[in-house]
Amino acid sequence: MCRTGPLFSCRPAPSAPSSALLRGKKTGGNGLPGRPDRGDPPHLRKLEGDLSFFLESFKVMAIFVDAHGIFLSDITLTKTSHMEIGKFSFGIGDRFEHQGEAQLRALRKATEKGIEVTPVWNKSNREHNIVHSEPSGTRKEADAAVASLGWKGPYLVDADHINLTNVDRFIGYSDFFTLDVASCINKPAPPESVEAFRKSCALLGSRVEIPGIGEPVVVTGEMLERMAAKYLAAIQEAGRIYRHIESVKGAGNFVTEVSMDEVEAPQTPVDMLFILKMIADLGIPVQTIAPKFTGRFNKGVDYVGDAEQFAREFEQDVLVIDYAVTHFGLPANLKLSVHSGSDKFTLYPLMAGIIRKYDKGLHIKTAGTTWLEEVIGLAVAGGEALEAAKEIYIKALGRKEELCAPYADVIDIDDRRLPPAGEVAGWDSDTFASALRHIPGHPLFNPNFRQLIHVGYKIAAEMGSRYTGLLKQHREVVGNCVEENIYDRHLKRLFDL
Repeated sequence: MCRTGPLFSCRPAPSAPSSALLRGKKTGGNGLPGRPDRGDPPHLRKLEGDLSFFLESFKVMAIFVDAHGIFLSDITLTKTSHMEIGKFSFGIGDRFEHQGEAQLRALRKATEKGIEVTPVWNKSNREHNIVHSEPSGTRKEADAAVASLGWKGPYLVDADHINLTNVDRFIGYSDFFTLDVASCINKPAPPESVEAFRKSCALLGSRVEIPGIGEPVVVTGEMLERMAAKYLAAIQEAGRIYRHIESVKGAGNFVTEVSMDEVEAPQTPVDMLFILKMIADLGIPVQTIAPKFTGRFNKGVDYVGDAEQFAREFEQDVLVIDYAVTHFGLPANLKLSVHSGSDKFTLYPLMAGIIRKYDKGLHIKTAGTTWLEEVIGLAVAGGEALEAAKEIYIKALGRKEELCAPYADVIDIDDRRLPPAGEVAGWDSDTFASALRHIPGHPLFNPNFRQLIHVGYKIAAEMGSRYTGLLKQHREVVGNCVEENIYDRHLKRLFDL
């Protein structure tokens, strides 16, 4: 829900909080978890999973997690620091919370090749509702994968596409928050807020010269009115969501992303300049920004559109962010976030060249690509698992309109190219897996088949323990598919590994 109100100021973005000593409290002789004393900051008292990232250095002899929260034992003296996301980060959504280790193994391979990629386990409120899960499960999956593989780097759990109506569900378990304000675009902002925005832009002058972009941005009163009419209410809503999270978790204890991607019209680099100005004026310490890019970012398949135009706009967005960091006081590590970023193989070398050229970071958000690899893995396993994979498609085919409705803006299925249920029922493992696996140029690959299964995870959720039991039974086969997909088809292309 988008609210309007006079929430706008011209104050600079907040700086990182200063370091402060913390102290831990040991467990008692009975081995029960100790409890931080009253001198500890609020975010140490009872929040699952936040500690390992926002402490600069620490030693934990034991970590105890139960239904009541996380408590620590035998902590050395430590100091807090402003939580910052790494230069490169990769969103690894996992709808059924069984592939955390496989996902992390893929990112570990990249790290071993010299590219440090921060894992970010993301799951949206919509996905939780469809599969009947809770954010606590995402946190437990991430923590368990990290512990099992001995991952030493930072990691995050993303409350994906949240708003004020559902953020409280995530606050205790997440340390990355994607503030989705797309629904507030083109909503009216209070006149006094519009006037404050106009005044704050006076310092820009009539022309903004952005290094690397040939044409200056000509600033007029009409342009500022147009920008305010389109984006100001949305950024004000982002401010409300941010302040609410901050009031619970404390400043500097989480990573903030602003998302405006789930709309029809893309935001131009000029739009990006003024969106970032609004964000800075409201004091939101945004570290990743997810615009709507030109072209179509359909779920689970390659980019559709003018790749050269995308590359031009992506490069200009990078340069605009550089300008905003320098002139608006936004965090120095601010970077672009690409949503529905899996499988955009056409764009990966283009993005890679640009971020390498300017030595910039990047966040790629994926989710459905891992679910698809689960289905592929079951198909490869054969027998009952293959039959379950076929059942998911056949039932999805009969419920296509229902399943596609929540994803109408990010799928494009040609019904004429969907294989009939009877045909799929007769497929062997190799035919099913080859039709679903995203190998560009493979004669059996069917992007329409892939997109329908992408939105068909509700069918698997309805199968309940039958589906998750098959995941457990064929853990190695499925995990290998997930790991191979993320590393070989995604990370290797993105980072030229």
